[in-house]
Amino acid sequence: MSAFTHQKYQAFPPVQLAQRTWPNNTITHAPQWCSVDLRDGNQALIEPMSVEQKKALFALLIKLGFKQIEVGFPAASTTDFDFVRWLIEAEQIPDDVSIQVLTQARPALIARTFEAVSGAKNAIVHLYNSTSRVQREKVFKLDKAGIIDIAVQGAKELQQHALRYPDTNWQFQYSPESFTGTELDFSVDICNAVVAQWRPHASKKIILNLPATVEMSTPNVYADQIEWFIQHIDHREDIIISQHTHNDRGCGIAAAELGQLAGADRVEGTLLGNGERTGNMDIVTMAMNLYSQGIDPKLDLANVDEIVQVVKYCTQLPVHPRHPYVGELVFTAFSGSHQDAIKKCLDLQREGSAWDVAYLPIDPADLGRDYQEVIRINSQSGKGGISYILDRDYGIQLPRWALIEFSAIVQKDAEHSGEEISPNKIWTLFQQHYLSQTKGYQLGHYQVNYQQQEHIQISLQHPEQPCKIEAFGNGALAAFVNGLKQQFELDIEVVDYSEHALSKGAEAEAVCYIHAKIAGQRYLGVAIDKDILTASLKAMLCAVNQELTALGAEAEA
Repeated sequence: MSAFTHQKYQAFPPVQLAQRTWPNNTITHAPQWCSVDLRDGNQALIEPMSVEQKKALFALLIKLGFKQIEVGFPAASTTDFDFVRWLIEAEQIPDDVSIQVLTQARPALIARTFEAVSGAKNAIVHLYNSTSRVQREKVFKLDKAGIIDIAVQGAKELQQHALRYPDTNWQFQYSPESFTGTELDFSVDICNAVVAQWRPHASKKIILNLPATVEMSTPNVYADQIEWFIQHIDHREDIIISQHTHNDRGCGIAAAELGQLAGADRVEGTLLGNGERTGNMDIVTMAMNLYSQGIDPKLDLANVDEIVQVVKYCTQLPVHPRHPYVGELVFTAFSGSHQDAIKKCLDLQREGSAWDVAYLPIDPADLGRDYQEVIRINSQSGKGGISYILDRDYGIQLPRWALIEFSAIVQKDAEHSGEEISPNKIWTLFQQHYLSQTKGYQLGHYQVNYQQQEHIQISLQHPEQPCKIEAFGNGALAAFVNGLKQQFELDIEVVDYSEHALSKGAEAEAVCYIHAKIAGQRYLGVAIDKDILTASLKAMLCAVNQELTALGAEAEA
């Protein structure tokens, strides 16, 4: 039999919840956030954070607006213990922030934990013990009564130690570890036993944290578990229901969101989802999900690049370029149809109006990003992206007929290189093909007079065959076209013409585009000049030079 067999696994049992309410609920506000980066996130690292890295991460968490931060497991680590002492003794903790510390339900560890936190103004002591069936039967080999006794004795120890430090505002938290693998009736029984010991009240609420220590089911089942638990727990009004979801099935955020719909008040997680196995719930993503729905996340995420930099420095882990909201490429479109839609929507987006842009669920500027990364060009890109970049970076607003020709030039270059085409490369191609022609004729001195028709006299510079043109026409450009026809014996027709002032670069400069049909071939001529007539003459010459170059290549062949 193949080693890859589903038959050794069993489906997670559904929750018998006759009248579930959470599917009809709507999230209207942010939960209480608790960052566990410095504890749960840290213990998952190949190389745990140094003290300096912990300091940098704690400072970032404060800057982002976290009011509850789990700073370590001080009884299990000297580094954690010393870091907690530094936070308190160096007065690094704002008065409105509670630090949280984790401890198992063992007397010696609890005593060491209170020693670490002594002197803090506000502290949450997080007590836990394993409650799941598999842990009871195969790890601890205890019955349910024995597991409850561990939790209750630990709860008593917390109370006794807290009395020794009356100057600290203590809050207690209990986690039935592996809640999702624990029978629901037993999870309620053990939590009720702890609640009865702590005797919560409105002014001194306790936290019951219900962790998906291992994500074992679809998010809707986790939401059912949360709602069932809330319906059966004692003193619900005096309890803060907290979640701590992991991402083993890739649904940690969805589970936390559905758990909030089911009545949970609080969420524990990490910045960008670092954690054991596949990681903890990503607070940044969940917070930004709220933000994208018009809900204040109660965290300041306006500079995601700083968040990414600090997290990478502290964890020594990369951030995927497609990571929601913060990845390098999440606001980038390579597809031509996507680029075209984004450009059209951005052109219509007005400051102060509701955000309504195709393919961009939020405004990148809200996260400290600019539109430099929204549209990028490769061989899959289309006209919209090229048009966007030329306009954004260089003020060139190509008419559609001009864009069709130039986009073919860019795509050919992209296909040849097989690489992304940078804005600088696009501009170089534009200059090479239109603005900085090295072959052909250059516009020299010219003079225009009116004699029933426009009369133009113009010299064309060329290293080998300079010439002078004199012709008449209904306008200076028409006269120039007539002169070019005579000089080079070409059939020339101006199909379309467009001009505009440059929105970038030197003042008073104008750009002219001419769509010309020359000897049966269509050419785009482009020129920039402070004088619009000069720009139009140069643009016409640009198109003619392309035909003359093609003729020369044919002759050589």
